[in-house]
Amino acid sequence: MRRLKHALLNVQRNRRRSVMSVLIIAIAVLALISAGGFGLFTYQSLAEAAARDTGHLTLSSQQYFTEQEDFPLQYGLADWQQQRQALMAINGIKAVQPRIEFSGLISNGDKSAIFIGQGVLASEFTQKGPFLDVKAGQLLNPEERQEQPQILLGEELARNMKAKPGDWITLLSTTTEGALNAYDFMVQGIVSTGVPEMDKRLVYVSLDFSQALLATDKVSLMSVFAFANQDIEQLKQQVEQQQASLLVTPWWKQAFFYEAVKGLYNRIFGVMGIIMALVVFVSLFNTLSMSVTERTREIGTLSALGTANSEQLIGFVLEAVVLAVIGSLIGLLLSGSVSLFLLFADIQMPPPPGRSVGYPLHITFSLFLAAIVSFGVVCICALASAIAANKGLKKPITEALIYV
Repeated sequence: MRRLKHALLNVQRNRRRSVMSVLIIAIAVLALISAGGFGLFTYQSLAEAAARDTGHLTLSSQQYFTEQEDFPLQYGLADWQQQRQALMAINGIKAVQPRIEFSGLISNGDKSAIFIGQGVLASEFTQKGPFLDVKAGQLLNPEERQEQPQILLGEELARNMKAKPGDWITLLSTTTEGALNAYDFMVQGIVSTGVPEMDKRLVYVSLDFSQALLATDKVSLMSVFAFANQDIEQLKQQVEQQQASLLVTPWWKQAFFYEAVKGLYNRIFGVMGIIMALVVFVSLFNTLSMSVTERTREIGTLSALGTANSEQLIGFVLEAVVLAVIGSLIGLLLSGSVSLFLLFADIQMPPPPGRSVGYPLHITFSLFLAAIVSFGVVCICALASAIAANKGLKKPITEALIYV
């Protein structure tokens, strides 16, 4: 405590210099925590979007993702209803959604286009939440309430087909036996995923009518949705034990965009962190070097009185630590304030490449990230102080006493 009190008094000897050092540290901490918080928010958003799209776990046949099908649903799941009931008995599973993936031609009578369709249950859309935007009409009705076949079209596909809710569209696809089959559907709604390339081909059809179109009772795969606080790795092990014949794929194995963005941001924020660390180091080294130079005669006097160089070095390091702690606390308060402000301020980011809609600017305030940044800044400041002070402490006592 005596050394800490002495360090606090020394910090106040040149208040202007100390204030500048604290501000540099605070700005560096603010920049690092804010950038890292933006990265964490981006990771969380992309992870949630990927999990809501594919499910936290995807159950399929062993060959589904590795082999090319010779005909539709060659590697589909035949006993999916019994498997679904068994899965719902596992603790931690919120929903199990069967899904059929198919493709073919869509026509309005005048023009045709290629579509990529998904046969789903109506409850599928409750899992997608805000990541599926209804532009017109409404979502599919539950199968038992459908009086006629219904379809949802992607926004760009609907524009291409000049279709609106209430219009009729024909789907042409290949059945599981290799024959061509066509079905007329009424456009129930127009939706957007925010990805124009996907919206150009996207079609949603109820599961029953997609099975009728393909002349099958199979499904392509099943998406398992877990509760928010569920450990996905543990849940994956439980599902694999129960469904040993099926391939269980976690969401991150299919989220290629998530992995690409995460890798890019990690490199960007890593370089930014190194640059900010160098800025703090150089600034503190310069400030502390000036402080050591001004106190050269004081160092010589203390050495002449028998004070060990190591004890004086600890004093200088403690001064830097005090500056780092104060600056880090200010930086934490500023970053927390910015994060809180952005929660209420409606600031929209422009659409990222490949998407048509923007997203709100938020910064996730992480105590773990704040602790890492603060600890790193304290270590950098202590290192800068040790190097600067060591240079002054090496000066002979006689030279230090007559230094002007």
